[in-house]
Amino acid sequence: MAIDLIAAFDDEPPKLDFIWPGFLAGTVGALVAPGASGKSFWALEAAMTVACCATAPADLLNLKPQHTGRVLYLAAEDPEPVLIHRVHAIGKHLTPEARQAIAENLTLEPIMGHRLNIMDDAQLRNLIECCHGTRLIVLDTLSRIHTLDENNNGDMAQLVATLEYVAASTGASVLYLHHVSKGSAREGQTDQQQAARGASALVDNARWCGYIIRMSKQEAANLSDRPFDRSPIGDTRRGFFVKYGVSKQNYGLPQPERWYVRRDGGVLLPIDLIEAQKGGRTRAFA
Repeated sequence: MAIDLIAAFDDEPPKLDFIWPGFLAGTVGALVAPGASGKSFWALEAAMTVACCATAPADLLNLKPQHTGRVLYLAAEDPEPVLIHRVHAIGKHLTPEARQAIAENLTLEPIMGHRLNIMDDAQLRNLIECCHGTRLIVLDTLSRIHTLDENNNGDMAQLVATLEYVAASTGASVLYLHHVSKGSAREGQTDQQQAARGASALVDNARWCGYIIRMSKQEAANLSDRPFDRSPIGDTRRGFFVKYGVSKQNYGLPQPERWYVRRDGGVLLPIDLIEAQKGGRTRAFA
């Protein structure tokens, strides 16, 4: 149905609904990162944040979602025992009330080896049927849910259009996880919009794209997590830190980058880093 332009001119428009700042409800977004950088942990913690009710917050990532609701997380890359370990590790940082709310609103389904093909009409219908009333759908990872050529722009435009159809049919936002290209990883450009592996349509046609990158050697030399002496993080400890940012955002205000530190079990928690004292001595991780 066409937009009523007179009403759009005259009436105050409704407030935009965001899953978290920058990621508009009912759209398709991507989280792009190298392998083993923490993107699945970040996505699982984000899913729990959206699934948890306002009276029992579980915003470990400090995403500040506008609203909460049902979440479906399809984990196609990791086996069930690994997922259970991750949930257990995250749960240590949550209240009993938050854990109960998440259990009621988050469906975490391991589908590794199930050969999901979202481009198959029957499988697409089944996904849409089970996602009505869902606020967020997480697909981990994109390469595991289709059989198209990821280097073909036409194929990838069709794939993103199918994800948009899922979003339009269910009212949910769709977040897919994806790997960076070898070239962007080699050149240290994994925070760029076109760092995603495969055809450019994968990110060009998404409305939001976030990234997770590991701390570089230079950042480890220039940053400190110890305000009492400002000693640099150093090369031996930089593996505990990752940076989250947004490389593409079509709606809302720009979002600043933020740092997370890995805790026991791989849980990501926000951390404030400061400029290191020049010539400061690097200490062992505490």
